[in-house]
Amino acid sequence: MTIAANLGFPRIGLKRELKKAVESYWKGSIAESELQEIAKELRQKHWKIQEQAGIKHIPSNDFSLYDHVLDTISMVGAVPQRYNFTGNKIDTDLYFAMSRGRQDQENDVVAMEMTKWFDTNYHYIVPEFTKDANFKLCSNKILEEYKEAKALGIETRPVLLGPVSFLLLGKAYDDFSPLALLDKLLPIYEQVLNQLQEAGVNWVQIDEPCLVLDLKEKAKQAYKTAYNKLSKEFEANIMLTTYFDELGDNLELATSLPVEGLHIDLVRAPWQLDEVIEKLGNDKYLSLGLVDGRNIWKNNFSQSLEIAKKAVAALGKDRIIIAPSSSLLHSPIDLDEENELDGELKNWLSFAKQKLDEVAIISRILNEESEEFVNILKENLNAIQSRQESSKVHNKTVKDRVNNLAPKDSQRTSPFKDRIEAQTEELKLPLLPITTIGSFPQTKELRKIRADFKKGEITQEKYDKFLSQKTNELIKWQEDIGIDVPVHGEYERNDMVEYFGEQLQGYAFTKNGWVQSYGSRCVKPPIIFGDVSRPKAMTVYWTSYAQKLTKKPVKGMLTGPITMLQWAFVRDDQPRNQTCKQIAIAISDEVKDLEKAGINIIQIDEPAFREGLPLRNKNKDEYLKWAVEAFRISSSNIKNSTQIHTHMCYSEFRNL
Repeated sequence: MTIAANLGFPRIGLKRELKKAVESYWKGSIAESELQEIAKELRQKHWKIQEQAGIKHIPSNDFSLYDHVLDTISMVGAVPQRYNFTGNKIDTDLYFAMSRGRQDQENDVVAMEMTKWFDTNYHYIVPEFTKDANFKLCSNKILEEYKEAKALGIETRPVLLGPVSFLLLGKAYDDFSPLALLDKLLPIYEQVLNQLQEAGVNWVQIDEPCLVLDLKEKAKQAYKTAYNKLSKEFEANIMLTTYFDELGDNLELATSLPVEGLHIDLVRAPWQLDEVIEKLGNDKYLSLGLVDGRNIWKNNFSQSLEIAKKAVAALGKDRIIIAPSSSLLHSPIDLDEENELDGELKNWLSFAKQKLDEVAIISRILNEESEEFVNILKENLNAIQSRQESSKVHNKTVKDRVNNLAPKDSQRTSPFKDRIEAQTEELKLPLLPITTIGSFPQTKELRKIRADFKKGEITQEKYDKFLSQKTNELIKWQEDIGIDVPVHGEYERNDMVEYFGEQLQGYAFTKNGWVQSYGSRCVKPPIIFGDVSRPKAMTVYWTSYAQKLTKKPVKGMLTGPITMLQWAFVRDDQPRNQTCKQIAIAISDEVKDLEKAGINIIQIDEPAFREGLPLRNKNKDEYLKWAVEAFRISSSNIKNSTQIHTHMCYSEFRNL
């Protein structure tokens, strides 16, 4: 019998209960006991949702108050020296100090670094390592949560970030490789596994996402060392979990490790199945990541079953596990809550709760013969075909504009030397002009006014009057302090992606489609469901309004095509580069309209440029080629005297 499994469930709660509880704790509004009780209620609710869906391998320890890598740091006691930790247990205040810093009468320490989790928009706390680092078990969270679920009658599969990935994802402060600490780290993992074994655990999920990266020989050897040691006395089953890309040249390594199961991502890399089956051997379970853990589109049962049946034919039902491609951490929680979405679009979607149903259905179809499956498959096929054929998705005019792009559409008409001369003449700026990045604080007052306007409690006239007043004040203030290139402050904008997406065709927005970005920070990514176009100007009114208030050149502010793509749930029925070019053309139209309105400096923000970089070196050149082209499309075919700026916060410039 095939088994239905899950790799991880969203932590934040349908109504962002965790976010609100954590932030209330930080403010001192609730005690730690209340925070922990809310966390417990969420964990138990999520376990029951998975149990009711028919998931047999339900994860535990996937829940976190802030970040699962920070949880691992706490588990092994890898606390940086600046926090002066000398105890045996990491308490909640130290845990949050590592993620947020701590400033009070006795302490002034900065937070640990945070960076992107592979190529997702989730951020993790980066472990810090020194040559003389030592580890000790300082948190029993994984054991406690396993026992907590067991007390409810729910057998879970505890989740651990693997020791090799933990070290590889860290930052070394001395001139050494963190992998040199492996021998010190492994005894802590052995201690944890032994405790779980004594508690009666059947399976443990150990995530080693770094197995999909380009690894040096030392890292490959570290995997062999780690798993030879961990499996030696651990009698329960280990599910070695990979995701976000193919195993590639690490496939033979992964299949040779002494573990009982291997999970592979067949959404990102379906082509790896045949070779994995060939190398897997005769005794390991194979977990098939068939349901997309990172996007929101309904699973195509026909395609998934075709892949699953190939695996069943080769290995037998008893060795096959059906699962999402990755943790559902990256997915909104429940589509049923989206009552305002267009009905046809909603029928194409699947959030975390629905993905659990999809996993269970695929598993059941492989195990049983039932009349109900005929109707389920028919409904699924109808939804897939509806999306393929919908006029809401396909716009011939947009497709033609992309197909008719020529090299000149991604090039400025003159070399930089000529452009800078024209800009110097037009703008008359000092040698070192002063400007800002663009947006000014979204105050409580502003948020309330915007919310009141959206609810219909104030008129458009009153809302515009407030925005005008704020813009007037900001322009005057910038002139008074000597800003050479003022900005209008973006008071009319709620979010740098959402604001534009709401004005573009092909975008849709949810009410409760929240996902965790980091800690208590949640985002609600738009959905790019169809061909993207710009019906009318998006920023010209307020930028032009600001320009009328000053003789200095006001800078227009736009979000670039890569960021508009990366910070959304993107359609999966065409290559991402095609969707990106559509967005680039829309931004290009806006640039030209700003130029016609007399705006001569335009900033196109691309903070997500690095985020889109593929995990494997062999794929990076192709991405950089189309990503750079998309940015150039958005900023070309304009006058020499128009000056383009960009801003790439959050990027690792060494990789650019």
